[in-house]
Parts: sequence; C-alpha cells; structure tokens
Amino acid sequence: MNAPKVNEYDYINFLIGTQRVYSCTEAARVQPEEEDGPAHDAITRLLHRLMVTTERLWQEAQEQVELKQGILLIDDSTLDKLYSRDIELVTRHWSGKHKRVVQGINLVTLLWTDGERYIPVDYRIYHKKQDGLTKNDHFQAMMEQAYARGFRPECVCFDSWYAGLDNLKLVSRLFGRWLTRLPADRLVNPDRSGNQPVASVPLVATGTIVHLKGFGLIKVFKIGVTENHIEYWATNDLAMTDLARLKLSTSKKIMRH
Repeated sequence: MNAPKVNEYDYINFLIGTQRVYSCTEAARVQPEEEDGPAHDAITRLLHRLMVTTERLWQEAQEQVELKQGILLIDDSTLDKLYSRDIELVTRHWSGKHKRVVQGINLVTLLWTDGERYIPVDYRIYHKKQDGLTKNDHFQAMMEQAYARGFRPECVCFDSWYAGLDNLKLVSRLFGRWLTRLPADRLVNPDRSGNQPVASVPLVATGTIVHLKGFGLIKVFKIGVTENHIEYWATNDLAMTDLARLKLSTSKKIMRH
C-alpha cells in the first residue's frame, strides 16, 4: 500500500493560509509544486481517514485547558451552504452572518477560555431529523460531559436561546455561576407585585435583583447597545458587578463573531 501523500498538518496549514476558498480542489492546487504531488482525491481520502470525533477533539484540547479556572462558553453557528441540496447534514437554520434563514450545517460548540486563549473542547451537530435531539438536548449533554471531565469554571456563559429553566438549573447545580441574555418578554417579578416582561421593569445598568419565574432570584443588567437595541443580561450571581458582567459578556461576544 502506498503511503498517504498528505497528512493532517498539510491540511491544517492550508486552512490557516487560505483566505476565501476551502475546497479540497483548492487545497490540492496550492500544495508545493513537486512531481506526483497530492491531488484532490488524496485530500478527500485524508478527510475521511481522520474521522474527527468529539473524543478526538478532547484529546487534543485537554492539555491546553485549566479545568478549575477560566470560563466555558457555549453557542451555535451555521456553516452556510447556500447552494447545497444533497449534502447529508444541510438543513435550514438561522444565520447571524446573513440575518436570515439559510441552507447550512448547524454546529453547537463549547469553548474554554482564560480571556486570551479560546480552546474548543466539545461540539455537537444539530440535525434533529436524524437523531431527534434539540439544541437544548445538546447543551445539557455537553454540560454533563464537561462536568464529568473535571471542568469547574468560574462561570458558564451562553445566549438567550439556551436560557430555559432546565438549562439554568442544570448549570447552577453543576457549576454554580452562569451569565446569559434574556429575551425582552421573559417574565420576572421585581417587587412581589406579580410577573411581568423584563423589558417593562425599571432596571439600572449596574444591575437589579428580581425574581425569575420558575427559578429564583437573579440579577439583571439593562444594556443599551444602540439607540434602538437593548440587551438584558442576567446572572444567578447576585453580587456580580457591572465590570465583571462586561468582562464575561465580552468573551461571549468574541465567540459569537
């Protein structure tokens, strides 16, 4: 059997160096000129041979993280495949990049960060028609897996999509502190007068303690991003300062982009 003409490092270097086109054809085209160099098929075979799994990702990542420090960030993104019709995992998803629903592959990713390094430690491909699992199912599975692997982060940060009660309670039980965003219509009780949408409650930027329906006391920060756009950040850490909130939410926004 002939030895492979390319290895994973050849492909990684291509991904680092390329600017726009990521196809196997392009990877073959830009390989160093040599007699009998790697062709498109050699790189395709390499990708099938690698068999990337969540366990293999963890094997690469675990030496780079500090289990009892840093922050865990979880979010999903859509790898758009605008013109694909027959790729197995391509379905329709919301794309933050295009600000609309597009054809693509939806990936739920868990990162660890110390504020400088961002290390992917787990992922799930969202394809409910294939496995019947929702994004919240993937969220909970990755939280349980992270705990089993020994993670005890300073905080877990995630977007409003994952801010359901079951997820909040799970993260509280496993890791303690969380920070998320709330949709404007999420019901809270500011003064025991009854539940009302968080957008209708008088809140201050430095944080206001309210009762979240079904959960308990939380602290909510009202942040004016633009003149017409307000975000509501929430945490179960009632002592969190706005400076700490800003530091954590900045890490979350870096992941989003």
